[in-house]
Amino acid sequence: MSTQHILCDVADGVMTIRLNRPEKKNALNQAMYTAMADALRNADQDSTVRAILLTGTDDCFCSGNDIQDFLEMPPAGEDAPVLRFMRALAEARKPVVAAVNGPAVGVGTTLLFHVDLAYAGESARFHMPFVNIGICPEFASSYLLPQMIGHAHAAELVMLAEPFSAARALECKLINAVLPDAQVYAHARAKAVKLAQQPPNALRTTKMLLKRWNAPRVAEAIMFEAQHFMPMLGGPEAREALTAFMQKRKPDFSKFA
Repeated sequence: MSTQHILCDVADGVMTIRLNRPEKKNALNQAMYTAMADALRNADQDSTVRAILLTGTDDCFCSGNDIQDFLEMPPAGEDAPVLRFMRALAEARKPVVAAVNGPAVGVGTTLLFHVDLAYAGESARFHMPFVNIGICPEFASSYLLPQMIGHAHAAELVMLAEPFSAARALECKLINAVLPDAQVYAHARAKAVKLAQQPPNALRTTKMLLKRWNAPRVAEAIMFEAQHFMPMLGGPEAREALTAFMQKRKPDFSKFA
């Protein structure tokens, strides 16, 4: 399951899935999505795995999608690697814990809606910049975020699309606790190990019950958002935003209706 940029290991009943592309701030490409989807599915089938831990490198969790990779190989259809990963995480039967340090951008933030426990360092910075780059929210965030914090606060985070702190993420109930950066991974792993020591069937059943009532709507939201996200990725607003980024200038959306 391990690849150059996705490292997996199992110890103490915990499968750790580590994003390991520090030179790109752990930006996710198609191969990384495929590796993570496969790891999550394998974890569900492996009786030696009782819990899953998602993490990045010491100073970065995930800077979102590798835009160049997405533009060269845009996701198409329900079997696109990104959608396979989204379904694998949303449907994971075993508990998933996340340890977040540094930037958590785009999918680096929205994937946290689908884990069971999340812990962040004091320097963690969260950002859902979809509107800023001419696209729309994904990973059922347009459904789950208003449920969690109400429409007004959700609109502030995804329509103004400004970065927010770990303290704000805690206030929004996106994470369980804020810790000193150096303690995040050890704390999250300790929680994962504790989960791995719980009665496994009782734990899986409890997670199923907690997610059961929202699961059909989450699955629907993932695909409905994707139907908008995919064409927008190659649309004129996204092209202007990404061209402006590469040219180090402010994008001009005044010509779009």
